[in-house]
Amino acid sequence: MYSTTVTWSSIEDVKKFVDIANKYMFDIDLCLGRYVINAKSIMGVFSLELKEKISLVADCPKDSPFVQDIQVFVV
Repeated sequence: MYSTTVTWSSIEDVKKFVDIANKYMFDIDLCLGRYVINAKSIMGVFSLELKEKISLVADCPKDSPFVQDIQVFVV
């Protein structure tokens, strides 16, 4: 299990993030307050406040390539 905090500065960043998330078969959730969103759903991600720091929980090990792929978005 891997968890961190992410944020995006533009709509393009969100699109890139969702594209990265969709490359992986494991579950990836974004949590903001009481909301839990599937990180592979672009509509779900756009329902969040994009400038907020958002908790990410991925069902993968800390040494997964996914962790390296999203480093640009990690706070």
